[in-house]
Amino acid sequence: METQVAPPSAKSTRLPGLDLLRAVAISWVMAYHASSFGLISRDHWIAKFGWMGVDLFFVLSGFLIAGQLLRPWAHGKSPNYPRFFARRLLRTLPAYLVVVALCFLVPAVRERPAIQPLWQFLTFTQNFGYVPDPPKALSHAWSLCVEEQFYIIFPAIVAILAIRPRPTKVVGVFIAVLIVGIVSRGYFWLADVARQPFNAAAHPHFGHYMTLIYYPTWARLDGLSAGVGAAAIQTFRPVWWRVLTTRANILAIAGVAGVVASAIFFQDMFAKFLPAVFGFPLLASSMALLVVAGSDSRSFIGRYSIPGAGALAAGAYSLYLSHKMVFHAVQSSAPGWPQPLQAISLGVGVLAALGVGALLYWLVERPFLKLRDRLHERSSVAPTVEPTASTPLAIR
Repeated sequence: METQVAPPSAKSTRLPGLDLLRAVAISWVMAYHASSFGLISRDHWIAKFGWMGVDLFFVLSGFLIAGQLLRPWAHGKSPNYPRFFARRLLRTLPAYLVVVALCFLVPAVRERPAIQPLWQFLTFTQNFGYVPDPPKALSHAWSLCVEEQFYIIFPAIVAILAIRPRPTKVVGVFIAVLIVGIVSRGYFWLADVARQPFNAAAHPHFGHYMTLIYYPTWARLDGLSAGVGAAAIQTFRPVWWRVLTTRANILAIAGVAGVVASAIFFQDMFAKFLPAVFGFPLLASSMALLVVAGSDSRSFIGRYSIPGAGALAAGAYSLYLSHKMVFHAVQSSAPGWPQPLQAISLGVGVLAALGVGALLYWLVERPFLKLRDRLHERSSVAPTVEPTASTPLAIR
């Protein structure tokens, strides 16, 4: 969730299409969580499928992070891994640690009384063995765990593939990740999630579904992989990329249609067997089409800067971390408000969440982003990538 929206190049200019997608993702997730606190109906179609916003975040992260690591290899050089990890830490840790510290030092701010052990938050392993009953505070940090694990594993995979790069090896890794997700979700659904084991027509058990299918990293790599695949095409298949982006509007329409089809297929967050197994690849590929379209200025989603989208995208990480605590505070205090104010509790909650998110961004996140940028400027004086004696990771 925490990848900053920036174009898939070395430049710092922001792409309005990716800003818009990130703003949509955080708004969609907030709508879903607002329904958990009674601020909007759970049956509202926007709120009901708001969990899909996380998958859009995953695709964006895979696309942008992969672009940073693959571009040097395309030029016969090795990425500066120490700088990459330093930038990731400065980007993700400060605001996250502040929110975690608040939850453990000031329990009253939690949206739920229960919470996972502190060591799981500090090691980004909260998404393993997570039991959602009873509901727990900061539960949405599961997606940050998936991304942090991705930041560690993906550079290692890239480095290994770069030793003797072959198109078949790269394609093989993508296929393996896809198969691992499909097989693991299928097995766990049949063996543990189904209320009648190994009955594909049975209804899913909520707690088992979340613990074994929704949260674990191995079952949720579809979105990140789809983003990586898009970045790989952009980096190593520029002709393919040009063909794709000349049809950016068609891709955007197909992406929206795919997301709608995914919502119809899933029907609910706690999916039955077929959507649980095959719905995530469909959703991820649909989101990837939107990201490819959004990265090109010729598409209708990438052509114009929507007022407020850039600011919402820039602060999305801090807003994601803090909004559930704010929604809970509004839910708890709303019964004592005057009736006219109770009627607009959703609006109050959104404005309050935006305010708290802005404070976290400007007081914590932004200073460390500026420090990161200063370190980048200093390191740019010297070469930022090191030549490698091996063949570049070219899969042309």
